[in-house]
This record gives sequence, C-alpha cells and structure tokens, in this order.
Amino acid sequence: MCLGVPGQVTKIWEHEQTGLLMGKVSFSGIGKDVCLSCVPDVEIGDYVVVHVGFAISKVDEDEAKQVFEYLEAMDELAELEIAQPESP
Repeated sequence: MCLGVPGQVTKIWEHEQTGLLMGKVSFSGIGKDVCLSCVPDVEIGDYVVVHVGFAISKVDEDEAKQVFEYLEAMDELAELEIAQPESP
C-alpha cells in the first residue's frame, strides 16, 4: 500500500541542476531528501505529508504526530530506514 507519511522540514535548498525546491525532512529522526516544489510556501519547521519523495501538502504538528503514530503502530514505516546518499 502507498501512504503519505508526515515529517518535519529541517533544511531547504534549490536543486542546482533542476532548480526544484528541495528539502531534508525528518521522520522521527530519520532524514530523507524530498522535493518541496508542490508546497512552495513551506518553511523550516513546518510539517508536510510525503508520498514517493514529494511533499504533497502541509499539515499541522498535532495531525502529523497522530498520523505518524498510527503508521508506526501498523508497522508501515519500514521504507524510511532505507539508506540514502548525503544531500548538499
């Protein structure tokens, strides 16, 4: 099943080759590089819902934490532990 997973934006930059808005998103301490172009008004500290590497919407902190707890309880977060190359 494909799910959108909430996480907190910890870093924002522009991709040097494509010009796309990118960011580092923390999922309970696991950081992943994510395309933020669909949520251009996002700021560091905001929570976003991420689906297949794209932030698709912003959510408030309480909703993000509640959804993350549900996904954790259902054991639906294994893909977050896949190693990623270092970001800029």
